[in-house]
Amino acid sequence: MAYIDIQNVTYTYPLTKTPSIADVNLSFERGKFYAILGANGSGKTTLCNIIRGFIPNFFQGEMKGKVIIDGKNLEEYEMGEIASKIGYVFQNPFNQITGARDTVYGEIAYGLENFGVPVAEIKTRVEKIMEITNTTYLQEKNPFELSGGQQQRVAIARALMLQPDILCFDEPTSALDPELTGEVLKTIKQLADEDMTMIIVTHEMAFAKFVSDKVVFMVDGKIEEEGTSEQIFENPKSERTKAFLNHTLT
Repeated sequence: MAYIDIQNVTYTYPLTKTPSIADVNLSFERGKFYAILGANGSGKTTLCNIIRGFIPNFFQGEMKGKVIIDGKNLEEYEMGEIASKIGYVFQNPFNQITGARDTVYGEIAYGLENFGVPVAEIKTRVEKIMEITNTTYLQEKNPFELSGGQQQRVAIARALMLQPDILCFDEPTSALDPELTGEVLKTIKQLADEDMTMIIVTHEMAFAKFVSDKVVFMVDGKIEEEGTSEQIFENPKSERTKAFLNHTLT
């Protein structure tokens, strides 16, 4: 059974006439790594915002179709419930640093403090997550004094602290230089190797090719093609998929 099931979903932002995504049907299973590919404006970020409940809860507009998460209709969830099930990492890590604490340790622990988790449990979970994300050596530093790659790893750590079932990344390396990009992708791959369920919107084609279990290619708000990494990268059926891959892999 799919953990996330998107059924015939069409969404149009306020004050626009053309849907950002149209007639999308997708399912996501536990323990798999999904890459969402496509040119800018193809609907990838809109899809992420639907998965994490920001559409239709924060963005208004018009949505048709159904989104089922863990057997329950998206509309039946409170935002706090979704946040505990689906972690989210933004394009720009600066947007995910709260500034509520002046150390990396405090920043990572902050979410659990708000939920009233006992101090001993917070300590155990923070130490474990910092080890996983290679941020232990940063724990006493101010989050705003870190490099972009370090901030993005802290953002991943914060998302992991709530122990979500799925992590969703929206272009997590788009604001980083190649060296820092490598740091973040290494962390994501480590999580994938531990069978963490992940959905990533990315332009890092080589990474998507070698890490993904499933690949979804979007064009103009619709799914052009989907399949295993091998099917999409080695034997794409759509001419538009072939053209996109030829352009981005060369």
